[in-house]
Amino acid sequence: MPEEFTVRPVAHVIGGREQPTDDYWGGTKSIIRIDDPRFDEESTRGLEEFTHLEVVFYFHLTDPADLHFGARAARDNPEWPKVGVFGHRNMRRVNWLGVSRCKLLKVDRLDLHVEDLDAVDGTPILDIKPWFAEMGPQGETGQPSWVTAMLVDYFAPKQT
Repeated sequence: MPEEFTVRPVAHVIGGREQPTDDYWGGTKSIIRIDDPRFDEESTRGLEEFTHLEVVFYFHLTDPADLHFGARAARDNPEWPKVGVFGHRNMRRVNWLGVSRCKLLKVDRLDLHVEDLDAVDGTPILDIKPWFAEMGPQGETGQPSWVTAMLVDYFAPKQT
């Protein structure tokens, strides 16, 4: 039985990167501006006590013709295995949803100053949550070696 949900942004990214790129997000600073009129300064009360946020956003620059439902190699690298759409974290997703964890630098009323948010200027933000360490992975984690190789420069400082 198909279901549909309607969501509307609670905020937008201001500043930072203008185009999505594969790597060098480290040190990228931007602002998550809560611009939905349903929220006032009470909505950010206590947030300054946290060091990190978990942000759900909409990949608004995705080309609808560039969706891949089957298996493919990450970044089209033939040396990495083909994995299905749910084995990737890129923007080629059926619902175009992204999740990012970023540093919270400062709360200024409805502006959340962040670092290392891998969403570009203008990105619609669907939800903002403080990072609770207890909500992170429990026990040991694991991943294939190709993921480590692929992301070696993901949060490296931006190249000039």
